[in-house]
Amino acid sequence: MAVHLMNTSLTLIHPLKCDFLKQVPPPRRVRTTPADARWVSCSFSSTEFPMPAPNYQRRSANYKPTTWTHKFLQSIKIDHTDEEYEKLKAKKLKEEVRDVFKYFMDDNGHFKRYIQNDIKGMLSLYEAAYLALEGEEDLLDKALVFTSEHLRDFQSKMEGYYGIAEHVSHSLELPVHRRMSRLEARWFIEALDKSNYINSKLLELAKLDFNLVQSVHQRDLGDMSMWWNNLGLSNKLSFARDRLMECFFWTVGMVFQPQFSHCRKGLTKVTYFITIIDDIYDVYGTLDELEQFTNLVERWDIDGVADLPDYMRLCFLALYNTINEMAYDTLKERGENIIPYLTKAWADICKAFLQEAKWSCGKCIPTFEEYLENGWRSVSGVVILTHTYFLLGQTISKQPLDCLKDCHQLLRSSSIIFRLCNDLGTSSAEILRGESANSITCYMNETRCSEEVARAHCISLIGKAWKELNRILVDDDSPFDEFFVETAINLARMAQCTYQYGDAHGAPDATSKNRVRSLIIEPISLA
Repeated sequence: MAVHLMNTSLTLIHPLKCDFLKQVPPPRRVRTTPADARWVSCSFSSTEFPMPAPNYQRRSANYKPTTWTHKFLQSIKIDHTDEEYEKLKAKKLKEEVRDVFKYFMDDNGHFKRYIQNDIKGMLSLYEAAYLALEGEEDLLDKALVFTSEHLRDFQSKMEGYYGIAEHVSHSLELPVHRRMSRLEARWFIEALDKSNYINSKLLELAKLDFNLVQSVHQRDLGDMSMWWNNLGLSNKLSFARDRLMECFFWTVGMVFQPQFSHCRKGLTKVTYFITIIDDIYDVYGTLDELEQFTNLVERWDIDGVADLPDYMRLCFLALYNTINEMAYDTLKERGENIIPYLTKAWADICKAFLQEAKWSCGKCIPTFEEYLENGWRSVSGVVILTHTYFLLGQTISKQPLDCLKDCHQLLRSSSIIFRLCNDLGTSSAEILRGESANSITCYMNETRCSEEVARAHCISLIGKAWKELNRILVDDDSPFDEFFVETAINLARMAQCTYQYGDAHGAPDATSKNRVRSLIIEPISLA
């Protein structure tokens, strides 16, 4: 089973791929005008909407304004290198499977001593150990302990081994199977550029391909910047995070292939609304207001919007228009009414948000199990993946639809990783602003353990969820096609990426901003 997994994941281990060469035509789309759908007028002026002055003391998370202004996003220069690219056609590289695990073992079940001196082989074994399924723990856990110990020992003696030492440090920090593939591709290209890599033509082609795909992302981002600027919510809801670039970054991590611009744009809208609505529940709304909003989303009834406070009315109308337009596009082009699936996903997340707000308002700390059961729903993975299924333009059929509605294990495991990574990266800030429920505090409260032990427990659950995703990846009976499965796994990878050093979505630091620049703004130098 482990060998099968290694074969399915080799493109991650060697990211010198030419994605622009192998793109397929996107699904044909017929654009609509607002008149085509049930569109509710909600145009906003450029000034902030005057908020009422209730007796309730509104909270503030003191979110910093966005770094990426509309003017900056519109100024990004797109480099067109198609003609040069066409002169450098090449076949993508194929990575050979190096190890079958049992061949590393001696007759007594121990790893052969010679492996300790084969750093590259040990690194391959280390990476492959993260492709384990449930039931393979004994052998692969041994491999992971063995390789981690010796690779860290090598780290302490790595003077004079610059190239391989950098690779070892990179892998020990986070294995390639759990990394965002697009960032990994850039890292790998730049690492090869520093080495004496002999296939200069292939390296040049990889650089050109990266830049060409990046130029498609830049065009997508420009379109999203116009949508975001015209929507005007960021000027109205000053308490909420203004994170268009970070939302777009998530979508590139999930579906980066150039032919899926439509999907990226739709998901950017979805994640933007998730961010705003999350802040309404976490930061600004009163409990009564939140219950009103939740009920209205569940009914998906525009007639009830008059009962909402002004700031919620703006948010609901914008959400209602955007989601209805997506659904109308699908109905017109593919004859499928997807409104029930989209609205259920939004209703479910709002109910999960509301539960967290009730815990916070009552200063209640639920059990760890209660929190996680609600938390994997509130983290937004199900909403994102439900919309992804339709935005990818694939054939819509009953079995996947039923599995989406019932939150198939693919959605659940990906969301569990998302939730736990989120909590590991954001719990400190949440505690400071008075929120009592997250996986760290709930586990500490229930077991009376230290924060260090609670974090270790969450990390172990992340590993367990990854094994479940690995199983689904090789499951021939999966209700979803291979590309959707990979996209759902990419959501988990994005969670690992976003919360690796803190909260790169809510409070982007220099590291997260540099990642955005390297992935979306700055092309790779061809010199």
